[in-house]
Amino acid sequence: MSKLLNTNIYTNLGKREDSEGLVYIETYGCQMNINDSEVVASILQANGYDITNSIDDADVILVNTCSIRENAENRIWGRLDIFRLQKKKNPSILIGVIGCMAERLKEKLLEDEKLVDIVVGPDAYRDLPVLLRAAGEGQKGINVLLSREETYSDISPVRLDKNGVSAFVSIMRGCNNMCTYCVVPYVRGAERSRNPETIIREVHELIEGGYREVTLIGQNVDSYNWINGTGERTSFAELLELVAMVDTKLRVRFSTSHPKDLSDEVLYTMAMYENICSHIHLPVQSGSTRILELMNRGYTREYYMNRVESIRRILPNASISTDIITGFCTETEIDHDLTLSLMQWVGYDFAYMFKYSERPNTKAARKLKDDVEEEIKTRRLTEIIELQGKLSEVSKNADIGRSFEVLVEGVSKKSKEQLYGRTSQNKVVVFPKQDAKIGDYIYVEVKASTTATLIGNIVSEHKKTSH
Repeated sequence: MSKLLNTNIYTNLGKREDSEGLVYIETYGCQMNINDSEVVASILQANGYDITNSIDDADVILVNTCSIRENAENRIWGRLDIFRLQKKKNPSILIGVIGCMAERLKEKLLEDEKLVDIVVGPDAYRDLPVLLRAAGEGQKGINVLLSREETYSDISPVRLDKNGVSAFVSIMRGCNNMCTYCVVPYVRGAERSRNPETIIREVHELIEGGYREVTLIGQNVDSYNWINGTGERTSFAELLELVAMVDTKLRVRFSTSHPKDLSDEVLYTMAMYENICSHIHLPVQSGSTRILELMNRGYTREYYMNRVESIRRILPNASISTDIITGFCTETEIDHDLTLSLMQWVGYDFAYMFKYSERPNTKAARKLKDDVEEEIKTRRLTEIIELQGKLSEVSKNADIGRSFEVLVEGVSKKSKEQLYGRTSQNKVVVFPKQDAKIGDYIYVEVKASTTATLIGNIVSEHKKTSH
């Protein structure tokens, strides 16, 4: 859940005669934000608005924001400057900031009366139509109240992305973990799980719409815990099984797992169902138990290694990816070396790697000193990136000569004669298209690799050697 994205995922459907207006949505941040933008699009369309992918045609510009790192917020401030120019061209345009940054910086966003018209937090998207109409009449629209109940479970997100093959399905909102460096609990509120019946309904809708893969998402999917009116509990392992059983031809992924909550039950469920993909994103953040305690991560280095050993034992073909933060408060060279040695021991297939960025009002900002010099953070990050580059190369080279089932997702950016897709292990493969089409399951034998992708050729099913 940590990769920073910037995408406008919507197709221009055109403006209806009775339309309330065209809305342009720009999304930053994690998979949760992409899903939230789809929920927003659904709410607005149900209230007479239409979605456009052209900022020049827009009557309303919404930017769905991320606060996870300072760099993410700086990029959004830069985009708001661009939107300001758009507003100069057309003063009637309404500009709204929604999502995590809206929750965290509500007062600052409204300081400049000529920039932002509405500010809406992650739990208040149902109020967007009312707030937009109020803003159209010259009032500032703001609702950043957090909820203990809101999951948007009754809303079918508008799936207007360019892919049409893979979709995100939110199974929970909020987070209870309170990692000392993280703003998520403050901007997304307490953890609450979504009714599994509504999740299964949404999966059925996706299948009917031609989708071939779903990714179940939440800040910590392993702590999913739904209790119905009679006291019966549905765990994440049980939900995962329910989704896998909907259709054996539907691929199922999930993100993100938390090491302290990843159970063997989940791993055995993955092993039971071939359509549950063999990839686990397991953020470690640091290889030092001392730093993990300061981060309030809830596990030790040894416990994390135990979870990896269980993955290797139960799912020997699984790939493992991670998140790493370097330069956290008081981190020493010994702590840094412990992270490098853990990376080497696990042999991660890929990783998202960052320098520590202090976020205002978190416990780390209040209680700990950001005392690692910037040049040391940069040097340590460089060493982590270089090591991961070598580990990723080893991982990809090990796939050469093997065949994998691949779900075709699109046309290669480099050549219209090539397609790309992902293996069950979440590795991207590029191959000559032959007769394959987007949405097909095919088998590809890996012939070579680059730093980012595997390269192969389509083969017949009988040559398959790995799930």
